[in-house]
Amino acid sequence: MMAKGVIFDIKEMSIHDGPGVRTTIFFKGCPLRCSWCHNPEGFSPVPQLKQSGPPCTECGKCYDPCAHDDCSMYGRCLHICPLGRLSVSGYEIDSFDISEKVKRQAAFLNSTGGGITISGGEPLMQPKFLIDLLSVMKPLHVAVETSAYSDEDIFREMVERADLVIADIKHMNDTVHRRYTGVGNGQILSNLSVLMRSECPFIIRIPVIPRVNDDMENLTKTADFLKAAKNLIGVELMPYNVLAGAKYSAVGMKYTPAFDTAAKPNTDCTPFSKQGIPCTVL
Repeated sequence: MMAKGVIFDIKEMSIHDGPGVRTTIFFKGCPLRCSWCHNPEGFSPVPQLKQSGPPCTECGKCYDPCAHDDCSMYGRCLHICPLGRLSVSGYEIDSFDISEKVKRQAAFLNSTGGGITISGGEPLMQPKFLIDLLSVMKPLHVAVETSAYSDEDIFREMVERADLVIADIKHMNDTVHRRYTGVGNGQILSNLSVLMRSECPFIIRIPVIPRVNDDMENLTKTADFLKAAKNLIGVELMPYNVLAGAKYSAVGMKYTPAFDTAAKPNTDCTPFSKQGIPCTVL
């Protein structure tokens, strides 16, 4: 029996989620609450009401009772809004159906040296679905984008099956990491140590947040941590996205970053180049 999971998007023609042209599958659900996250629809592990488009006129029609089966769990009619503002972010799908959908593009993806990338949210929050998908997507090249926050057994199995892992390092200091992401970094660094000793090629991505993790001390500690890695392809610095808060209101949330969003982040690659680690700024 194929495993089922909940995703919120499938993005085709992606060129920033691994080598070549890729199709990226976004899992719902994430245990972290990074202050700079630009995918708030990935937080919740279940489908959720989404409101977007022109401003609501407060006509109230969506609150009237309706007979649509897909509306009952949200207490709103998803179909009556004259502006088309209401939809659902996320849906359940099994690994066979999603692989059949994606593999239609296999010849093109292979011709570019690309493949599939599983992202989120956090894919490791749906381990059975993730592991099953890593199997049924073969022989396509499959990458996983992850925070590396999970039980070690789950992480090890993912690493063994993936062709590439793209893992984040948010901060080397546990206290600071907990303040800005909601969780400590102990399990993350432990899992990354497993990845560093493995045969799996990997990329480290650092979301560069002004005056949070872009100081030279933290970047140097990160480089020192990675210097003994076995199959590290390189480090990618990702400057803070000033549009990160754009989608929060659509899923009923407020964007309240705990840092200066107007400050310019430091993207100095020197600490990594000193350790012989390739470093680029995205």
